[in-house]
Amino acid sequence: MQIQDLPYPDPGVPDARSGPRFLWWLFRNQLGGQLKSLSWGLLHFASVAALPFCVGVAVQAVVDRSGSRLALAGGLLALACVGNAIGDTFLHRTAITNWITAAARVQQLLARKAAHLGAALTRRVAAGEVVAVSTGDVEKIGWFVEALSRFTAALVTIVLVCVGLLVYQPALGVVVAVGLPALALAVLPLLPRATKRADTQREKAGRATELASDTVAGLRVLRGIGGEELFLDRYRSASQEVRHAAVRSARMWSLISAIQVLLPGLLLIAVVWHGVGLAREGRITVGELVTVYSSVMVLTYPLRHFEEIAMAYSFSRPSAKRAAGVLSLQRPTDTAGSRAGEVPSGDLYDPQTGLLAPAGRFTAVVCGDPDAAGLLAERLGGHPSQQGTSVLLGGVPLDELPLASARTAVLVQDKDPVLLSGTLRELLDVPASGAVRPREALAAAQCDDVLAALVQGSLDEADPMDARITERGRSLSGGQRQRLALARSLITDPEALVLDEPTSAVDSHTEARIAQGVRELRAGRTTVVFTASPLLLDRADRVVFLHDGEAVAVGAHRELVRSEPRYLAVVTRETDEEAALDGSVALNDVLHELEEIEEKA
Repeated sequence: MQIQDLPYPDPGVPDARSGPRFLWWLFRNQLGGQLKSLSWGLLHFASVAALPFCVGVAVQAVVDRSGSRLALAGGLLALACVGNAIGDTFLHRTAITNWITAAARVQQLLARKAAHLGAALTRRVAAGEVVAVSTGDVEKIGWFVEALSRFTAALVTIVLVCVGLLVYQPALGVVVAVGLPALALAVLPLLPRATKRADTQREKAGRATELASDTVAGLRVLRGIGGEELFLDRYRSASQEVRHAAVRSARMWSLISAIQVLLPGLLLIAVVWHGVGLAREGRITVGELVTVYSSVMVLTYPLRHFEEIAMAYSFSRPSAKRAAGVLSLQRPTDTAGSRAGEVPSGDLYDPQTGLLAPAGRFTAVVCGDPDAAGLLAERLGGHPSQQGTSVLLGGVPLDELPLASARTAVLVQDKDPVLLSGTLRELLDVPASGAVRPREALAAAQCDDVLAALVQGSLDEADPMDARITERGRSLSGGQRQRLALARSLITDPEALVLDEPTSAVDSHTEARIAQGVRELRAGRTTVVFTASPLLLDRADRVVFLHDGEAVAVGAHRELVRSEPRYLAVVTRETDEEAALDGSVALNDVLHELEEIEEKA
């Protein structure tokens, strides 16, 4: 896989049982790239390791006054330099490719998991945690996967050099062969503590990221209640904890780095001291001493990769654990389904509550518990985040269909829909039947003022469809964002459309026009709206009232207002006691309000 070939057609099925297993799975899926990196790494390190031998031969040739051997040494030196340049260039190229492709694979896996889980993801994992995993953690995972092949090449080179020195000059080769493994293993006792400090830093950074994400998401509300400074102080405190943890982690890694510099220096001193004694005794030549001395100096370079791989693993292991934790999340229902892919039609029925939405009708659902209403709305779309009895569409259990088929048949718009950044044309470019045009959907959702606001806010675009929408639609009001999201849902024109509080942020007159527009545009299609608004309820073909998780009353809105006190209490947002005392007053108020709205609309 090359960078230009990204994204992957299929990133695969990860082994998410643990962090190390996930890292190993990534390595196995990049075996071709890892072998390329290993090959170029061996060429690079072998060329670097050959330089001392060439220098030693040249020095001895000068001592012996041998022109032919000096020329040979020069040729070998030039060849080693060429190999070093080529190996280093392509090692860097393949290593960075491995890094980027590994990170891209993880990001694709996380995006696919987020798409499969939908709103259930943030119920089980904090949004800030998902952001941290898909940004900083992805980079650290890619770092370890990339560094593994370079470390392997460095390790093989060190072993070959130690064996070569034992053969070339056994007296000094023994010192090097014993000293180098001791250098490589000297930092092992410090790694657990360094890893623990790195884990602590990562946990604190993750909590700070979560706090920042949640604060930014709720900034408008925080400003409204005067809580902005309070949450900023909390973030400052969290960021200071991250700084202290980072300093403690850096201290440990700096100690490891210092040891990696000190011990090779001591080995070099030992080699020189012992080699000088051997040279005085005539047991080795000057060229051999220079070769061994230079080899020890050069080997400090591949030895640095032992420190890097330890650091990369220490940082990537908790990152891989977090990524595996997200990737291991599953829906309680099988997203592949046990039935063949099909798009059923017919009545939408929930056996758990008894809710029935007849095919081709506009059904409103009133539920006094907003959380229960949200869970029911999710269940109506099939493959919910919680295990339960499957909803039926035309008698077909949605949970038994493949996820794509269930989503095509039933579209659920929750009470807090998200607008992605981009132009309005891109926002409305969604999978659709083609029967509803964007202009019709925008008109039904009463988006005229939204279009005017987009044109006014855009300096270069006269067509509102080309005007840009900022991230999450932050430049728009809550009601404007809600209406654009409604228009997007209407364009898809699904077999059944489920809307959870689609007009909670608009005024009553706009709400009345939206109710009429949705009713006309969705004529002949199944529409279910969760709401307590009398304006929407009065436009519905039938209203279902849920109490304690069961459908206890069905009928027209005005009939239920007169016959069901509990329904009236929910619609007028009164307690049961208030409804009992002031039921007649509340009834008259509701009917009077409906008449006024109808006259003005």
